[in-house]
Amino acid sequence: MSDVPPSPDPIGKAADTDTLHTRLPSRRLAERQSAPCTCGIPVPPAPRPDPIAIGWACSGAPLIFAALRLFGPVCGAKSGAGSMEMERARLTSFPREQATARVCMVASFATELLEMRSKEPSLHVLLIPGNPGIAAFYKDFVEALYENLGGQASVTAIGHISHSQKDAEHGRLFSLHEQIDHKVDFIEQELEHSEQPIVLVGHSIGAYIGLEIFKRLQTKIKIFVGLYPFLTLNKNSVKQSAIGYIARSSLLSKGVSSFVSLLGSLNASATRGIVRRLLGPSWSVTAVDAACNHLLRYHTMRNVLFMAMTEFQKLTEEPDWAFIRARQNEIALLFGVDDHWGPLFHLEEVSKRAPRVALSVETEGHTHGYCCTEAGSFWVADYVANLIKTQMLRNN
Repeated sequence: MSDVPPSPDPIGKAADTDTLHTRLPSRRLAERQSAPCTCGIPVPPAPRPDPIAIGWACSGAPLIFAALRLFGPVCGAKSGAGSMEMERARLTSFPREQATARVCMVASFATELLEMRSKEPSLHVLLIPGNPGIAAFYKDFVEALYENLGGQASVTAIGHISHSQKDAEHGRLFSLHEQIDHKVDFIEQELEHSEQPIVLVGHSIGAYIGLEIFKRLQTKIKIFVGLYPFLTLNKNSVKQSAIGYIARSSLLSKGVSSFVSLLGSLNASATRGIVRRLLGPSWSVTAVDAACNHLLRYHTMRNVLFMAMTEFQKLTEEPDWAFIRARQNEIALLFGVDDHWGPLFHLEEVSKRAPRVALSVETEGHTHGYCCTEAGSFWVADYVANLIKTQMLRNN
């Protein structure tokens, strides 16, 4: 990581909350968070889409729309040109150790894992993905995090059930609650007898899942880190309203999933060309491969939308502030500037309710879908690694 200039901030270039309002005045902040996407993707003009929006959902846009669920402004997933060139040069000059993909059975469910195993680990980092919960999207992040921790920690990304390349569960749909149970089962099955402390990292809805796991397994989890956390609904978000509308409709969900499956059934080069054209040049090879090989499956997209429906039902509730306050010294959250899944007014609410939670704001423009670009993956890996080192030293 020598090509990245050192930062005096122990957790990278993220802005702390003391400088938040000097960077973005509250009025401007409200305008930016309520503004519609300007990245060229058609967005319904009102929280409840009209028949034209329904027609749009059944046309060629559902691929991007589904990806929106996890990655926010897909076409806005960007990095500065200099930063991107630097990351490409680093990839070329310093090839990293590669993560290993495998499938294991967790409580009888086939589970895709992406792993980096340390020979002498001092801790185990477990990554909970967002939705889509495809571990392969996080390959660059997992490898960079392992490297940044000096190979002294094992790193595992666990996929959601049936967000997978193969339909091992024969079309069954899994709710948010079932996905939480699945992750608890994994820890109890695979890490029960591990002597290393567990650092839990959750991205987007994975942050909500991670907090629920933390509540159930408080003696096993050393630190919890939420990346661009989706912890409660944003009533100002047109995208969330539109996605929720599609997810609640069995007909629309099946239509979107069928179209996505059709794209996935094309010649591999044709599928890749379409995905690259729709998602834009900023997406990494890793992310495009994950989209082509895992996301463009009927069973995967049906599960993405079904899980989204159950998320929107559950996240009408307030976060468990009592638990967050009780464990606030062991919790860190990273927010983005223009993230409708985890807007900055949610950060302000956390700051009021649990003031000792370590709160940071990423201002580099990597967006909610950080794992879809090399620069975003490397930057967030730097942030998490430095945070882990700081927190572990403080706790010890």
